[in-house]
Amino acid sequence: MTQKILRHQDLVVYKKSIEAAMRIFELSKTFPKEETYSLTDQVRRSSRSVPANIAEAWRKRRYAAAFVSKLNDAEGESAETQTWIEVAVRCRYLLRETAKELYGEYDEIIAMLVSMENQPNSWILFKPKS
Repeated sequence: MTQKILRHQDLVVYKKSIEAAMRIFELSKTFPKEETYSLTDQVRRSSRSVPANIAEAWRKRRYAAAFVSKLNDAEGESAETQTWIEVAVRCRYLLRETAKELYGEYDEIIAMLVSMENQPNSWILFKPKS
């Protein structure tokens, strides 16, 4: 049985992205103080931006182009977050295994976003007339 999606919080991609953002928040608490206004802020900002852009996309479902644009922003923020995860590993702030798991979570999020971007008519409120 398929669950009816009534709000952005019902989307699997939203749930995955908010959980990943919270995991990054917890992990980044261990980053050195000198990274507070650089790496820590950047990875937190980009990871939080993913679910925020998904929420915005959901509210822009009247227009396919606006919907896809916000999903594309979420995709870009996901890739940026992956970059900051890689930087954290190279700086030895994150264990490689932990980073690999997180990176994989963002790969899944990106794949879901691309799927939605490629089929916007499945999601928009008003279907175009054929």
